Amino acid sequence: MRQAGPVPTALPSLTPREQLRAGRLPRRLTQLYLGLALYGFSMAMVIEAGLGLDPWDVLHQGLGEQLGWSFGTVTIVVGALVLLLWIPLRQWPGLGTVSNVVVIGVAVDAGLWLLPPVDSLPVRTALLLGGVVANGLAGATYLASSFGAGPRDGLMTGLVARTGRSVRLVRTLIELTVLGVGVLLGGTVGIGTVLYAVAIGPLVQLFLPLVAVRLPGRTPHPPVSRRPRPPAGAPAGRRGTG
Repeated sequence: MRQAGPVPTALPSLTPREQLRAGRLPRRLTQLYLGLALYGFSMAMVIEAGLGLDPWDVLHQGLGEQLGWSFGTVTIVVGALVLLLWIPLRQWPGLGTVSNVVVIGVAVDAGLWLLPPVDSLPVRTALLLGGVVANGLAGATYLASSFGAGPRDGLMTGLVARTGRSVRLVRTLIELTVLGVGVLLGGTVGIGTVLYAVAIGPLVQLFLPLVAVRLPGRTPHPPVSRRPRPPAGAPAGRRGTG
């Protein structure tokens, strides 16, 4: 479906009050919770495939083994610590930040209950691939609702905004860094771990323009780009050095 006007390439940074007053509330709320539900279900698909955890869960597993904490406890503590990194990045928590913790957890449990055990390698592979793609779509869907990111995705969007780098590059670097630390701490990896680490950034960037919500009165900011070319026929002049 064609859309008029430029496609948003960067997510708006809104305060909690601005998130509620930005307009198109029914569409954005629906998109937020559908995205979070799909995010949790896609995580269950990856877990059920049994071919490797995603990088953050490798980190959670490794920390749990080192500290003797439960998986859930480590997940909560890591989320709280990541939120502290939002302060220098000037990220704002919002409805999406709180909903991220609750809805995704419920959706993961529901997905693990609904999905039958699988033993066939081709079926497990298909489940893994479908889960990774669905996770990329889900992440883009809930982020584009502009209700604030979850702790880990907020770190990504904050770094994108502060550095001017692409979602693909920033997300991939975060996933690879987290994966490396998790492995050093004793977390286990598989082919699914590597696939998720290298594919999730490009997938989120691919899907973001397709699910972007245009907010009234807000013009999307383009990414940092090259120096604009002079109009055709205009004298080239000398390049400045400033």
